[in-house]
Amino acid sequence: MDLPYNTRPGENTPAPVSTTCFLSYDDAQIYLGCRATDPEPEKIRARLSDRDRAFNDDFIGMVVDTFNDERQAYEFFVNPLGVQMDLTNDDVNGNEDESWDAIWNSAGRITESGYEVEVAIPFSSLRFQRGGKEQTWGIDVVRFWPREYRYRLALNPLDRDISCYLCQASKMTGFEGAEPGKNLEINPTLTSGYSEAIDSANPTGGLATDESQTDLGLDVRWGFTPSLTLNGTVNPDFSQVEADVAQFAVNEPFTLFFPEKRPFFLEGTDIFNSPINAVHTRTVADPSWGAKITGKEGRHGIGVFAARDEETTLLFPASQGSSIVRLNQESTAAVMRYRVDIGKNSAIGALVTARDGSRYHNYVYGLDTVIRPTETDTIRFQALGSDTEYEASVAAANGQPTGSFDGSALYLNYSHNERNWNVRGTYQDYDDTFRADLGFASRVDFKMTILGGQYRWLGDEDDWYGEINVGGDWDETTEQDGTLIERETEAFFWIQAAMQSFTFLGGGVRDRRFNGVEREESFINAEFEFWPTKDIRLEFDYGASDRFDFSFAPSPGIARHGDEMRWGADIGYNIGRHAKLDLSRRYRELDLVEGKLFEAHITELRLVYQFNVRMFLRLIAQYNQVDFDNSPGFGAPPIDNEDLFNQFLFSYKLNPRTALFVGYADNRANQLDPLNPTDLIQTDRTLFAKIGYAWVP
Repeated sequence: MDLPYNTRPGENTPAPVSTTCFLSYDDAQIYLGCRATDPEPEKIRARLSDRDRAFNDDFIGMVVDTFNDERQAYEFFVNPLGVQMDLTNDDVNGNEDESWDAIWNSAGRITESGYEVEVAIPFSSLRFQRGGKEQTWGIDVVRFWPREYRYRLALNPLDRDISCYLCQASKMTGFEGAEPGKNLEINPTLTSGYSEAIDSANPTGGLATDESQTDLGLDVRWGFTPSLTLNGTVNPDFSQVEADVAQFAVNEPFTLFFPEKRPFFLEGTDIFNSPINAVHTRTVADPSWGAKITGKEGRHGIGVFAARDEETTLLFPASQGSSIVRLNQESTAAVMRYRVDIGKNSAIGALVTARDGSRYHNYVYGLDTVIRPTETDTIRFQALGSDTEYEASVAAANGQPTGSFDGSALYLNYSHNERNWNVRGTYQDYDDTFRADLGFASRVDFKMTILGGQYRWLGDEDDWYGEINVGGDWDETTEQDGTLIERETEAFFWIQAAMQSFTFLGGGVRDRRFNGVEREESFINAEFEFWPTKDIRLEFDYGASDRFDFSFAPSPGIARHGDEMRWGADIGYNIGRHAKLDLSRRYRELDLVEGKLFEAHITELRLVYQFNVRMFLRLIAQYNQVDFDNSPGFGAPPIDNEDLFNQFLFSYKLNPRTALFVGYADNRANQLDPLNPTDLIQTDRTLFAKIGYAWVP
């Protein structure tokens, strides 16, 4: 196969460089080999990195729709040095998920005329139709060639007047006798850790308490049919070897969202996706065991999940804020998901979630659908109901209803996408008593309407730009009784141009209400990103707006209001083939009439040295500082919060589940006593090691 099409920024124009690929299979694996020519091979972007970290490099791979249902697919990519990247593509919801990991083999090398890559994917790493007979799979082969623009070169042309991607893939018939074999993977793990912490009764007395722990765990993955997979785990280690990106928590009324990163929960996540985020498995904080079945039989997608959690995390939502409480009590979580394909590329789904604990339960149930009546129109709808009861003491302490109570949530979206323009509309309606405790519904008691659209200009090969977009939207959010929360009108402009640059400018006006006080506000946002060289990426963003002090609501009808300013800067530097530096700085401040309320800073450093495709050493340092000055007109003392998190990690991976991790982490803070801040004092430190082995009988 040749890859003849430049699909971005071109529009199915001839590819500027040549790529030839070969696809074959035997009874155990599917193989892809590609030769990518380059007139200037010295400009090839390729570095050694951990898996799923090479998306800014040159790379080639294939998209495989094994069920030929034009709704979901696997994606396998490899850079010129053999670094793997794998994803799932949920074309129904428009999501690509790089957190999914499969076991497969790859290799790559740079040559005098470009580079070559080879890929071998065991059928045991895929779900597909029952074997033994001829099958038809959807196939696309894609090369990304980042130079002045990030060119996407492909086997198949893309019609920009068609809203689905997988429906435009080529069809390949064959794969007779393809079987997943035993498709059994047994993954024992051994985790050991030693930690020290300060004594809360004597916070300045140094590290006084220590704890050590060694645990055995077991994960099992069994494809009991070619299309259905059972995952089980006992005593799993869910320690975070990948630190969360630091976020501002100051003056944020809603609980911060952190994505799922734990391998057990990532298998088959696409089936649990729906317009309302009713399944967010990170709410299962400390499971002692878990089991899951995911897959597809014909037109029918199935997902079943259950776990026993040693800790119960509750998110208490409201119309203008939310809070989170962690209870030291066990609970059982379960999810059942079913989706059936209808027509050419539409679907109907059903979802049930349940969580039960001591004098506590939360059940969520409902239906959803994605309908594409034409190639350019998409309708998404979901309706959910909930039944919840909190323990009486928990409900009283957190202002929640007592006894058992019901709630409902509704989501409706329509979009029309054509080559040069699109329009969209969304309506959401959440009762004040709706709860989705296994999901992430941080706002309830609201009705929201959004109407928007945009127009785009697509550049030709000789134009100075790749794409220009101009658009805007109007939205209104009210509480269920009609009380205004926010009414906003905004416009935006963005452009992609040479040096892989991206420039965004937007702004607007809004009426916002908080704690019974309504204000007129304006805002502006700007963002700029570009690659001055093949090894340096620079980003800068800026924003200014009128904003409430959401932390101050002493009584109804009283609210503080001021001017917020924020900015951020990021630099990414590839230091040769082996090392990478990422440095970011974030700043935010809020000025009131009485004076500056706070300044907040976040500085994060990530330095990685990659010895080869399997082994790396990484340093992460996150420094946060928030200076409050409540004194102007309020009589409160100033507060200075500082904390520093450090993590060192050594990683050696034969594959995603046969791996060794050895790490050290510590935290330092100055705010041990709110009235007597000190220099940074170490509050804890941890040394940990984990080894896992994927045994395939």
